[in-house]
Amino acid sequence: MAQILPFGKTPDGRSVDQITLRGGGLSAQVLTYGAILRDLRLDGHAQPLVLGFETFAPYIDHPGYFGATVGPCANRIAAGRFTLNGQPHQLDCNNGPNHLHGGRGGISHQIWTIADHTDHSVTLTLTSLDGDTGYPAALHISLTISLQQDGVLDLQMSATSDAPTLCNLAHHSYFNLGGADILSHQLQINADHYLPVDAGLIPTGQIADVTGTPFDFRRPVPLANACDAAAIDHNFCLSHSPEPLRLVATLAADAITMRINTDQPGLQIYDAARMNVPVAGLGGQTYGPYAGIAIEPQLWPDAINHPDWAQPVLNPDKTYTQHSQFVFARTAP
Repeated sequence: MAQILPFGKTPDGRSVDQITLRGGGLSAQVLTYGAILRDLRLDGHAQPLVLGFETFAPYIDHPGYFGATVGPCANRIAAGRFTLNGQPHQLDCNNGPNHLHGGRGGISHQIWTIADHTDHSVTLTLTSLDGDTGYPAALHISLTISLQQDGVLDLQMSATSDAPTLCNLAHHSYFNLGGADILSHQLQINADHYLPVDAGLIPTGQIADVTGTPFDFRRPVPLANACDAAAIDHNFCLSHSPEPLRLVATLAADAITMRINTDQPGLQIYDAARMNVPVAGLGGQTYGPYAGIAIEPQLWPDAINHPDWAQPVLNPDKTYTQHSQFVFARTAP
């Protein structure tokens, strides 16, 4: 069975546990706070594959969604406002004038329950209460994190609600496959279109062709070139609605390659250009600009305010599901 040990306490005294998993050539450490993937390693590769912290306090003092599960509705909602079944709703605005990743009391800031575990998997559950950060229903969430054969980190999420509400969950690790930053990595994304954004990083409503733009990753692009050409905090349009699990992107470094499989229609990419964490991370690493890259399968951001896009609405007679995988392998010499 997985090893479960105390890891810390929240400022209000709630206990946080850490679950250690091993399997498929990977090892992982998961926290009950925010369902955070704190550490991830590939056998034979010394450097952690994700950004995280050695102790619990930095997760509170320097929140940046490091390894967290975010929601009830991931990404941004303009002004935190939406209308559902004719009723207006106002969410917590925690990103300037906008709502981001569920707000200040979202699921990434709550203690999850360990429902089941093996040596290579853990299932965590959480009920986000009616009214939490403004959401209009209770949301019952389950997340299973498993380490599968051939270097597969497998994430399966599901949720039900007791009334109509929004649900768009996402995993928010920052990945670094080797080196002080990710500028030497190459990124490839199977997306012909992306969503341009305004100054507040809210989609303008345009679905833009990537051709001739800095957002054309249909062939592998060195991130040094891409990040020099544009600030990247955008949704890449994989499809117009969820599809069966398929390969959507690849991140490659000198020693490690990571393939991303998902059933989601969107992939949010954030290059961490604005990252500046004043405390050391895993192994004493400094997390400055481009220390990692967030790669987040999800529905398109602010979709509730764009009725022609796949909607993040969950009704009580339905079940939300998401299946995503991050697959690691040693790069052939």
